[in-house]
Amino acid sequence: MTPTKDAAARDLTLRSNKQIRYYEVGDPTATPVVLLHGSGPGATGWSNFSGNLAAIAEAGFHVLAPDMPGWGDSAAVKTTEMDHDVDLVDFLDAVGLEKVALVGNSMGAHTAVRFATLHPERITHLVTMGASLGKGFPSSLFGPQDGPSEGLKVLVRAYKDPSPENMKALVEIMTFDKARFATPELTAARSEAASARPDHLQNYVEGLPDGAPIPFKVDRSLIPNIAVPTLLIHGRDDRVLHFETSLWLNAHIKNSRLVLLNQCGHWAMIEHADEFNRLVIDFLANN
Repeated sequence: MTPTKDAAARDLTLRSNKQIRYYEVGDPTATPVVLLHGSGPGATGWSNFSGNLAAIAEAGFHVLAPDMPGWGDSAAVKTTEMDHDVDLVDFLDAVGLEKVALVGNSMGAHTAVRFATLHPERITHLVTMGASLGKGFPSSLFGPQDGPSEGLKVLVRAYKDPSPENMKALVEIMTFDKARFATPELTAARSEAASARPDHLQNYVEGLPDGAPIPFKVDRSLIPNIAVPTLLIHGRDDRVLHFETSLWLNAHIKNSRLVLLNQCGHWAMIEHADEFNRLVIDFLANN
């Protein structure tokens, strides 16, 4: 049974004095899995993974989904002061987890990949979906070559004005099945969640010249050193971050496999939740 948002919510303070909200489901003595959300306005551990937390926990895992600093109910942080790798290390230390499986979407995938290159002793498995390698990705065979993707332009517009209309455009571009997922209820909820934290919105927009959402990028030369079992999931119809990023990762991480989902946008964990849950559970249990 999926717990309520309030029942799963936890709060703690990192050693940097940043306040963190996170969501926790499952047996605390079970194998730990940390889910890392993307960078969209209104994105949180809960909004990205509410359809996955309980299923993964019921399969025998201890599941945690933090709101990273700068998002959700966690502390506001200016882009120039943001380092999600440091925050993730501090979070794991605060909750007493030495080694975890990391599952990340978009910005969260980038954080997970970077973490795997910097802290190989602290990660058991790496799962990405809609992975990002940051600005200046070295190959663009299929994706846009003249600046941000169509989806990233919509995302930035929604940060500047998180109106229901702009949130509807955002949800539509994040998913393949717009009729099913871009509902008035979801777009209104995302608009309200984003508008509730004007400090996050302002920091993101002001930080765009400094590399928002995250200024510190993974050193791509270290990616071939990743040795943990790696599962790369990407939507064939992703209009935010092209699946060629995951093709590149698959070519450079030796112990990796790629699942490319047709009729799937940027939010595989939402749009194909049951299949996503099965893939992740099987991968974590058998690798």
